[in-house]
Amino acid sequence: MAAVSRNDVYSFTKPNRDEIVLVAGIGVEGDVHAGVHVRHRSRVKADPTQPNLRQVHLIQAELFGEVARRGYDVSSGGLGENVTTHGLDLLGLPRGTILRFGPEPAEGPGSRAGQVAARAAEVDGRAGQVAAQVAEVDGRVGQVAAQVAEVDGRAGQVAAQVAEVDGRAVQVAAPAAAGGGERDGTAVLGAVFAAADAATLDEPTARAAAAVREAARRDGGDDRRPAVILAGLRNPCAQINGFRAGLLKEVLQKDERGNLVRKAGVMGVVLRGGVIRPGDPVAVELPPGPHGPLERV
Repeated sequence: MAAVSRNDVYSFTKPNRDEIVLVAGIGVEGDVHAGVHVRHRSRVKADPTQPNLRQVHLIQAELFGEVARRGYDVSSGGLGENVTTHGLDLLGLPRGTILRFGPEPAEGPGSRAGQVAARAAEVDGRAGQVAAQVAEVDGRVGQVAAQVAEVDGRAGQVAAQVAEVDGRAVQVAAPAAAGGGERDGTAVLGAVFAAADAATLDEPTARAAAAVREAARRDGGDDRRPAVILAGLRNPCAQINGFRAGLLKEVLQKDERGNLVRKAGVMGVVLRGGVIRPGDPVAVELPPGPHGPLERV
């Protein structure tokens, strides 16, 4: 990894940090986009009950060199990503890919890998309990959604209530730094899957949610390194031109067949919690074939 970034307020860019903490099923601890439901403001405005498949934003550092040759100065965190990688073709990975951060865990408890695994156990050890508590808190979203169906014009109130629920979910997840317990991938992401099951998903989002669910199922829980499941592509918007005038055309292009090519990074869901730092290696675990390409989420 080249850099890690986090911001606790809505802002286009995110400041670099010495480390960030991933929280399973939630996102980056202390980040404004952490939560079970969508947290990006455009998505909240459209439908606050959608599952958050954009918990972690990753960008390949090679993009910055590419746009620099066209006159755009962009540094790590500048496009709002949480994780900046180097030497990894993020855009070419299939949906459902698992990225694991840190050295191989078989190096012994006193090694850096052992420390990473121990910290992951501290942060993520109570993930099953957390998921259950989040699901309980999150049950209110169904009631809120029902009220939306009955009473027109209350979407703003719904969004506020969902934000409150997600805020409580993050508070519930925070004590995961304290204990142990079973860490099955499906159980950890139970609240996210419940949100997906309760919402009306468009086809790309449905495919992304299915890929995340399948990746969680195939994870045996033996590898304790912090991990993210790739769900889809970031969909670049006009805000990028507000950051650097004209930059949008460099990250949203068309191929020779006229298909959109989105180059502003990928989005994922946290499978395993723990601390990640610049310099940590990234291991790639591809899903079984046939592979489906990342789509916008």
